[in-house]
Amino acid sequence: MLDTSKRFAYNDDHEAFRDTVRKVFAEHMVPYLDKHEEEGIVGREAWKALGEAGMLCPTVAEENGGLGLDFGFNCVIAEELSYMGSSAGFTLQNDITVNYFERLGTEEQKQKYLPGMVSGDIITAIAMTEPGAGSDLQGVRTTAKLDGDEWVINGSKTYITNGQNADCVIVVCKTDPSQGAKGTSLILVDAGTPGFERGRNLDKIGQHAADTSELFFNDCRVPKENLLGGEGRGFIHLMEELPQERLSIAVGAQAGAQRAFDEAVNFTKDRKAFGKTVFEFQNTKFTLADLAAKLQVGWAHLDWAIQRHLKGELTTDEASAAKLWHTDLQWECCDAALQLHGGAGYMNEYPIARLWRDARVQRIYGGTNEIMKEVVSRSI
Repeated sequence: MLDTSKRFAYNDDHEAFRDTVRKVFAEHMVPYLDKHEEEGIVGREAWKALGEAGMLCPTVAEENGGLGLDFGFNCVIAEELSYMGSSAGFTLQNDITVNYFERLGTEEQKQKYLPGMVSGDIITAIAMTEPGAGSDLQGVRTTAKLDGDEWVINGSKTYITNGQNADCVIVVCKTDPSQGAKGTSLILVDAGTPGFERGRNLDKIGQHAADTSELFFNDCRVPKENLLGGEGRGFIHLMEELPQERLSIAVGAQAGAQRAFDEAVNFTKDRKAFGKTVFEFQNTKFTLADLAAKLQVGWAHLDWAIQRHLKGELTTDEASAAKLWHTDLQWECCDAALQLHGGAGYMNEYPIARLWRDARVQRIYGGTNEIMKEVVSRSI
């Protein structure tokens, strides 16, 4: 269990909510973690259970069906989800896609999607990455051309989280390819729309519980009213959401790092070698002491970043630095913890194996950590 007694980002309401989150996860997620991994997807029953508990999109305003809470409640969910060892796509909906709908959506779009996103009846995804465009979103080649009262979309996307489950996808398109980034727009595509097809559920190194898909658009026609935000302002809209998206990744990374550390402590204090516990060896104690110091710094920094964001002050470069530092720490903790497990760490029956596998992509998605360094360097 995460020790939050020394944290300063949260108030009593956040901690009371954390108790609810833990209870819901204990009932509806923990017993099914292996099932989710084996099936490569988290079933809708779990989404519905979270929705009923107020754990989906808690920041959505009450008039749109939500609880109108602050982003700190999202962070509580993200921490507990990561510490539990699940890669379910709840945080994508909570921390990323919902903001696009609430901030940019028309009243009709808000009424159509937000209540269902809060209840778990509607699962969403955002389709940015393409086979030839990852961190460089200006390289997007999927097009949307206006034909009368409809957008005609052609192109493909890959590595899309919630891709199999999604009822609605925010598709990043070029509506005016001649304008580069300024010709990018966001368009909503509902499941079942002719011309929209899902590819396979991708076979990944880790995060097996997260359905991650290829998406294809072949003369896919949607009403022109499905434009989300301003035409040609898609790239700007994406950039506006980066601080929260990267903070969300940092939050999960820090909690995942802590879980890996805790697993290593428990294992080494229990495992015997040469007549004493593995923990008693100086190398073990020094390795864990080094990680403990870094985790202490990490939690303090994360709380600082969360508070900055709650005040609306967290900058893109600060969030990028947080994503860079905390995901690097997660990998360091997971790799060291697996090493301290010895051969057992390479066995899937031990939680550290899953934590290690799932951590690797954290330094890639949301913008690679090399891109994070580029972003941070621009502020120097």
